[in-house]
Amino acid sequence: MKFKGLLTLCLAGAAFGAFAQTHIDGEEYYKADQLENAKDLLNRSLQNSQTDKAVANYYLGMIAVDQNNKAEAAKYFAAGIAANPSYAYNYVGQGLLQLMDGNTKAAEALFKEADKNSKKDASLQVAIARAYDRVDPMLYEKQIAKQVEKARKFNMENPDIYIFEGDREREAKNWGKAASMYEMATNYNPQATAAYVKYANLYTMVNPDYAIKMLGNLLSVNPTSALGQRELANAYYNKKAYAQAAEQYGKYVQNPSHFKSDENRYAFLLFYGQDYKKGYDYATKLLKEDPNNFTAMRYQFMNAAQIPELKPELLGMAEKLFATYKKDPANNRFAPIDFNLISYEYQNANRPDDAIMVLQEGIKQIPDFADFNKSLAMAYIDKNDLTSAADAYAEYMNKIEPGYNDYTQQATFDFYAGIENKADAAKAQKYFDAAKLNAGKAGELVPDNYLPKKLFGDIAKQTAPTAAASESAAVADYEQASDLLEAMIAKNEAEGKAVPNRYKSDAKDINVYLGNYYYEKAHNDEKAKLYYNRALAADPSNTQLSNFVSKIK
Repeated sequence: MKFKGLLTLCLAGAAFGAFAQTHIDGEEYYKADQLENAKDLLNRSLQNSQTDKAVANYYLGMIAVDQNNKAEAAKYFAAGIAANPSYAYNYVGQGLLQLMDGNTKAAEALFKEADKNSKKDASLQVAIARAYDRVDPMLYEKQIAKQVEKARKFNMENPDIYIFEGDREREAKNWGKAASMYEMATNYNPQATAAYVKYANLYTMVNPDYAIKMLGNLLSVNPTSALGQRELANAYYNKKAYAQAAEQYGKYVQNPSHFKSDENRYAFLLFYGQDYKKGYDYATKLLKEDPNNFTAMRYQFMNAAQIPELKPELLGMAEKLFATYKKDPANNRFAPIDFNLISYEYQNANRPDDAIMVLQEGIKQIPDFADFNKSLAMAYIDKNDLTSAADAYAEYMNKIEPGYNDYTQQATFDFYAGIENKADAAKAQKYFDAAKLNAGKAGELVPDNYLPKKLFGDIAKQTAPTAAASESAAVADYEQASDLLEAMIAKNEAEGKAVPNRYKSDAKDINVYLGNYYYEKAHNDEKAKLYYNRALAADPSNTQLSNFVSKIK
């Protein structure tokens, strides 16, 4: 690890790219227990002239052991010895395989061979201890203790000793002791990358700030560590600090030892960190490198949807993205935001059928995501299909815990679905009954709001048996609605708030209806003037009504 630190200080520019592709980054990932990432980097490094093939084969062999492929492990260890017979660790790997097969004496002979090829290497003794620990820590307890004692005798400040002891404490779920061992390793050797990472991993979910601090310490002494850069970015991500995570990923993806899959995460983080222009540009760059990069296609569109200048291009992007998704939905997976943004573009283009198709696909793939049903209801409204809108919103209501606004919205949809189905009396009544039920629930939740009472009055008018009856059917409900609405308007004015246009429009309609009833049917001029004047207060410019009211005695 010190060797890497010295090289880091000496090499720059193009040399850094070559250096970062050697076995050292793979070794760091292996020691941090990230086997697949280690394997990727080690295999990449095998073609690099600066890679020590004996070292790379040793770690590839150990990964094969961890993946229960002993035959492959044996090949790697043999290749390592062929590359450099003096490199001791491949004999340890072969000894581990013998131990796993129950051949203790053969294993011990190989461990002795490893010792012959080392010069009082404390790390080698720890590697032998790990071999015994991996096979049976109870059976080989004495051998493990002996190897650790020997390592301390050679160099008690060797960080591998404390990382091993920390791993054993972590395995026993002694988190505090594990952390203290990892911290001790970093104190003895500030270049002990794996110790920082393992220490941070103990805290990243419960105390992300502490993990971030530890990883910052790592990068202060080893700024080119791909592992350190990636882990710090992930620590910010776990904290949901997306802008900071994106900043760190931006540094990490410049490292030659980054993983292609992390480029997609960087695009994701730029979007959620609200750096939309940069996210769009980066996703576009990835698509130029690979036009079939579905994730890059998604984040190009998501970021573009937040950039006003790109609005003319959004529909084309949406069409292309959805067509790509449909070719292989099992692998080209969408999140809710994809379905929502694409359907929104179709709605903006006055293509409600396409918006409906996208939302229905979203419901099929992610049935528990209730907002799809809500958006579907609005898409049906754009298509002037009020019955389907009511049904879609009812599905939304079934998936949530409804509140006042939900009940009033459902009652409104049901009401208009009832009107739409007037030719089918039974079907119309079903929707009117649902409208009354939902308006009633809204009124129970917020008894001081006028809207539920107005809805009751609207329903009463529509369900009256004759046109003449409809002229009086809503009176009782509308009178309550009018009084409640007057109080709400007065409250807004007293608080210096603008009266919503919805209040004014409803006040006009309700009060004109009541004024007409009392003037024409009940012949009560006093009440007629009361309600007409309320209507005029909501619509002062209505000179025709004003002139009419002035003539009432």
